[in-house]
Amino acid sequence: MLMAHPAVLPGLVDRYWALSVLDAAEGDSPVRREIQAVERALCVATGTTDVHAALIAARHHLPGTGTLDDSVLASG
Repeated sequence: MLMAHPAVLPGLVDRYWALSVLDAAEGDSPVRREIQAVERALCVATGTTDVHAALIAARHHLPGTGTLDDSVLASG
């Protein structure tokens, strides 16, 4: 699978969390459109189709991070 360069992921993750804080507006606000664009970029960069999975995948590929417990992803 093609993965984004590790230097790209921290910026996308930081941008996602910063926009999440601002995303109190409803509807088609500029912030909402930008967060959707960042979500799409994260999914493409990590080869996932869900932003939560993309954030977990990005976390595993960030420099200086180890394997963390993602047992919540296990299907029962």
